[in-house]
Amino acid sequence: MTTPSPHLYSSRNRLPTLFEVLSRQTSAPVDLFSFYIYMRDQQRSVDYLDFWLDVSQHMSLCRHYVRELRRSVLLDTPELEKHGSKRSSYILDQFGEMNDPSGPSTNLNNEEKVKDQNLSAFLRHENDLNGNGGLANGGVHHSPQSSFGSQQSGLRGSGDRRSNGTERERPPRPSFMTNGSQGRTNSDSPAHTVARADIRASAEKILYTYLLPGSEREIILPQGILTDITTSIEEEGRDDPEVFDAAKDYTFQAMERDAFPGFLRAKALGNLVPPSSFLRLCLGLLGLFGGFWAGFACILLDKPKHIRCWLILPFTIGVYALSSQQYSIDPVLALAGLSEYTFMNWSRIREPYIRKLMNKRAMMVLFFTVLIGVCLIVLFIFVPGHRL
Repeated sequence: MTTPSPHLYSSRNRLPTLFEVLSRQTSAPVDLFSFYIYMRDQQRSVDYLDFWLDVSQHMSLCRHYVRELRRSVLLDTPELEKHGSKRSSYILDQFGEMNDPSGPSTNLNNEEKVKDQNLSAFLRHENDLNGNGGLANGGVHHSPQSSFGSQQSGLRGSGDRRSNGTERERPPRPSFMTNGSQGRTNSDSPAHTVARADIRASAEKILYTYLLPGSEREIILPQGILTDITTSIEEEGRDDPEVFDAAKDYTFQAMERDAFPGFLRAKALGNLVPPSSFLRLCLGLLGLFGGFWAGFACILLDKPKHIRCWLILPFTIGVYALSSQQYSIDPVLALAGLSEYTFMNWSRIREPYIRKLMNKRAMMVLFFTVLIGVCLIVLFIFVPGHRL
């Protein structure tokens, strides 16, 4: 199942939820790319988002593997009446269509939860049959260096990847995929996009990158969750998606509670990043200082009104810049439909409700800017002069 298009949700007349952002159901400036930039540059906790995305990718990898395996089994055994002797073929037939829902397990409906449980049960069953467990099952010891998926991962894109010259449905990341010589499973079916070893490598990559003490991008999780995951992967040899369910839900709730409200304030109610706000603060203070200095000089030197009209320039710049900094929104750029995602880099506001909300706030900021600016200009232009 492909990712839902953001255009399907263009009629949404409210702010998006974190579930919708992570599911790629939103558009700029509240899309997944903007949330990733916010977590990296402002929240300074992008490792939690990367962990959540890697666990979601692990689920997608498992689904992709089972989907391809099911297709190959259906080709090899078109009449599944032999399920008494081919139990795996019968189990695969019970999955139906394997979709790729995003979000925490608590957001899934009963049918999706049952499918996820069946998926994990099938992978555990296959793992036991093939003897691919950890040290407790006589398997090979794995390390971060020997894992297929131990390479650094960058910003997650939503585009499709190519595999064996054909396009697949939301295929896994290339770092989790083996080459052509490793692309066969234990079945006699043709080579699959995902090998069974890739699922194991994906689970180990998550463990060694985010969860073990002193790991490269260690995240803070409750000790009980860490112990359960470590035991399941290293001692029981498990690599099914259920291993990470508790950690994934905990991470989702942490982002929803600690990071997402600030993201909405920054992107749905404003269009500036902190460096731009600081720049406008400096420019605004400088403009007001220049305006007040020139205004008092004109009064004390008894300058004529046509010369005092030049005070419009510093007062307008100062008030506009300080208003933009105070509300974290540049009203002119907001009305032009632009939002800043990194310093001096702008993108179009494509979310309809955010565009409407931004226009209202921009008009409000412009109104107060004009009101304060006019008051200062009138005061310093029309006040009687007195030469000392």
